[in-house]
Amino acid sequence: MFEAANNKYLINHSEDFKISDAITIEDKSLLDKRSLKDELKSLTKELGELQHQLYAEDRRSILCVFQAMDAAGKDSTIRAVFNRVNPTGCHVSSFKKPSNLELEHDFMWRSTTRLPERGQIGIFNRSYYEEGLVVKVHPEFLKYQRLPNLPRILDDKSLADFWENRYESFNDFEKHLARNGTLVLKFWLNVSKEEQKNRFLSRLDEPEKHWKFSSSDLKERGYWDDYMQAYQDLLNKTSRPWAPWHAIPADNKLYMRVQVAKIIVENLKKMNPQYPIADQKEVSQFDEMREALNNE
Repeated sequence: MFEAANNKYLINHSEDFKISDAITIEDKSLLDKRSLKDELKSLTKELGELQHQLYAEDRRSILCVFQAMDAAGKDSTIRAVFNRVNPTGCHVSSFKKPSNLELEHDFMWRSTTRLPERGQIGIFNRSYYEEGLVVKVHPEFLKYQRLPNLPRILDDKSLADFWENRYESFNDFEKHLARNGTLVLKFWLNVSKEEQKNRFLSRLDEPEKHWKFSSSDLKERGYWDDYMQAYQDLLNKTSRPWAPWHAIPADNKLYMRVQVAKIIVENLKKMNPQYPIADQKEVSQFDEMREALNNE
């Protein structure tokens, strides 16, 4: 089973990760704009080439999961990192409030239906992990999921066991994917509360950004500490060698994009996808085919 490449932002699986230790911005010496732009350009070009090999090989796939607080830069990072990838080999899925149809199924169903095919890179803008974040901060949302024995689940002691079971479901799901050729790379874009405030103000002040802002964003900001605890629990319980989390500093968007691109490229290079070797019987006919074409 393939294990992800090591990286300075990788969260190990010792379950001792602390949110308070995760930085939201790097030292200024690493934030030179021109250098970062050049590096991102080089990385996205390399990513495009490696993705082409993955697509041609048609045996394995990658699932990139992005989770973050509002205004951390998920959309823009996905757009910047994958802008040179062939669209036929890449698919983005965004997960918002579950539909009535989705609520008729188990909580993993809607994600399962959007998994990448072999040779593809799948991108989840938010994901099944909302079930261990938003729903954990707002356990009252569980009443919409038509779970059996809901009153017992919502009891304080039973609720703790319930979340442990959900973490186990996440891990089992990703281990199954890994066993069947899908590498899961998970990115927590770690934006500071102060930077989120600045970005919210920008959305309010600039007319072309008004569409990005919702009053619910401000409401959820009021649960910041609860979300940080939920993230800490989830990252510790679900970062595994075959499906690791990376805590990416997100206060500088350009730096964040470079780090995400670098991690994906490093892992694709480690996977080393190969172009298929043509059947020897067909190769033996190439000279005849070449001559036929040249003689048209």
